[in-house]
Amino acid sequence: MDYTTNGIPLEDIENARRRLDGKVQKSPLVALNYNVPDVNIYLKLENLQPIGSFKLRGACNALGKVPADKLKDGVYTASAGNFAQGLAWNTQKLGIPCNVIVPDHAPLTKLAAIQRLGGDIIKVPFSEWWKVLETHNYDGMSGTFVHPVSDPSVIAGNGTIGLEIVESLPEVDAIIAPYGGGGLSCGIASAVKALKPEVKVYACEVETAAPLKASMEEDQPVQFDYKASFIDGMGGKAVLKEMWPLARRLLYDCIVVSLQEVVDSLKLMAERNHVIAEGAGAAPLAAALTGKAGKGNIVCVVSGGNIDIDKLTTILQGQIPQ
Repeated sequence: MDYTTNGIPLEDIENARRRLDGKVQKSPLVALNYNVPDVNIYLKLENLQPIGSFKLRGACNALGKVPADKLKDGVYTASAGNFAQGLAWNTQKLGIPCNVIVPDHAPLTKLAAIQRLGGDIIKVPFSEWWKVLETHNYDGMSGTFVHPVSDPSVIAGNGTIGLEIVESLPEVDAIIAPYGGGGLSCGIASAVKALKPEVKVYACEVETAAPLKASMEEDQPVQFDYKASFIDGMGGKAVLKEMWPLARRLLYDCIVVSLQEVVDSLKLMAERNHVIAEGAGAAPLAAALTGKAGKGNIVCVVSGGNIDIDKLTTILQGQIPQ
């Protein structure tokens, strides 16, 4: 089966859940303590994973499927921080090297966490980092490359979130997930569409980095004038070509939010639910609050909580970090 057009098979996602058992926790699904007319908003708290991000799921599943003889030279990836942490968390337990190519705007909180977990960092300009995502290669690097987005095993691991949502809230009407490369939203949608095809799965992007919405409007992948912001965990300058057919087939739509709307939603979660999210983790709530995902039971995937303290302090004052 071609996963790029049909989605990840449900069997692969269920196998991923068995592979993750005892390594990744089932994250809580809690109601937002904020009244919105005709809408029940729930938060899927992936920020509570051991590395503070959902990325642990995909990394764990992908490494679990790599033959032992291919792991002896270690692994490497390209990541803004969270997938790198997930990979390093696993390689540390396996005792193998982990190299990470990061963009030059990656936050200090995430870089410090990668290093604590034993990962070696190679910082490059954003355009060079993006090229690694497109080519699946970094010249001169040894070890097995694990793509943080389009590796089917990574997407299947992410899809376990969809299984948990449907089991915890069978009457779910819509799910919103942040869109960076598409591995999270398409993984969740693969699982949910197999179990409850009537559920609408939305991606969300921020206005400064919204190539998916632009591509959906043109019905083909297009370039976007990307601008870096405090929201480092999602968005890019284009939709990865191998992910476009999957995103176009599985995702109902993409909701674009402003930087201020993300700030307001992050602050709201902190005040009402005592939940600390990073920018990408707060974006789904911002999208839900626009009303564009409709009414009923809406689940917002809080993808991560790794945010620099100085940025969080600014956000809690209602301001956009520079």
